[in-house]
Amino acid sequence: MKKEILFSYFPKATVKRYQQLITVFGNLDKAWQADSEILKKTGWEEKVIQEFLNWKNKIDEEKITKILQQENIYCLTRDDENYPELLKQIYDPPFCLFVRGNLDMIKFPIAVVGTRKFTNYGQQITEEIVSQLAQQGITIISGLALGIDGIAHNATIEAGGKTIAVLGTGINKKHIYPAAHYQLSEKIIASGGALISEYPPGALPSKYSFPRRNRIIAGLSVGTLVIEAPEESGSLITAQYALDNNREVFAIPQNITSINSTGVNNLLKNGAHLITQAEDILEVLNLEKIKEFIDNQEIIPDSPTEAKILEILTKEPIHVDVITKKTQLDSSTVNATLTLMEMKGKVRNLGGMNYILGR
Repeated sequence: MKKEILFSYFPKATVKRYQQLITVFGNLDKAWQADSEILKKTGWEEKVIQEFLNWKNKIDEEKITKILQQENIYCLTRDDENYPELLKQIYDPPFCLFVRGNLDMIKFPIAVVGTRKFTNYGQQITEEIVSQLAQQGITIISGLALGIDGIAHNATIEAGGKTIAVLGTGINKKHIYPAAHYQLSEKIIASGGALISEYPPGALPSKYSFPRRNRIIAGLSVGTLVIEAPEESGSLITAQYALDNNREVFAIPQNITSINSTGVNNLLKNGAHLITQAEDILEVLNLEKIKEFIDNQEIIPDSPTEAKILEILTKEPIHVDVITKKTQLDSSTVNATLTLMEMKGKVRNLGGMNYILGR
């Protein structure tokens, strides 16, 4: 198991402390062997060093592996090819992302955020614009919170689109937060989307974890749309992260007498793009022909047999025996079809008879 995954379980793990270890040791494998005297070179406080050493000696790697497997959670570190490229570009990308679901489907992601105490107007606008974006192939990113976040996720699913929820807690089933959105979280995964977090399974919410997760929401996205937000809304933190990382910010104009207008209208005063329909966002991002582009990128099966195999394959390696079992085709047909699909560039053989999608 990669040490980044283990380190994320350290209660006082932060991106800054991770980076300090890398600066001194080059990688975590070497850091794992260091004693307290050498660890002082990181600039960590002596108390934190001692806590780290005590924790490291007690950590149960086998138990962690078992939990991740039971919960169908996998981890992406910065050196993984499937780690989201946009997220790598922010100032402090997570050193480890826990994922449940499918991240391979991200296409032109846009964050949609807003207040928990939404109005009928906010709900209507969210449903209309998000549905239109999702139908064009845009991936919707949000935070699974009550209010606008939940509406955005639901609207995406109902429109047949893909959505990603970024949590400030663990993504294991027992710790989905808020608990009221547990069923929604399962729908997100079932519809081909994903739950992600930089916090390991079992992590509880804190006053720090939610503002920190907002940088991931903004970092995953080419732009952030703010629907409704009062003056102290967490949505404005997400918008600021977007600006800090040279991403676009969009805002829906509000009634100036509404409590939810202050934050959004201030964004507009300060240069956010005024949005009244989904086409406005696509125009700013030069994505007017996005649906045509995405359709052209899809892998089209040339036969019913190929279609069955493509339903099984993802960017995660799958052994030919598993493909045969799941498709209920005979092994000779599967092997012959995979060989042809590999020649067409539709699949890739990673060796050992393990296959992934070709693009």
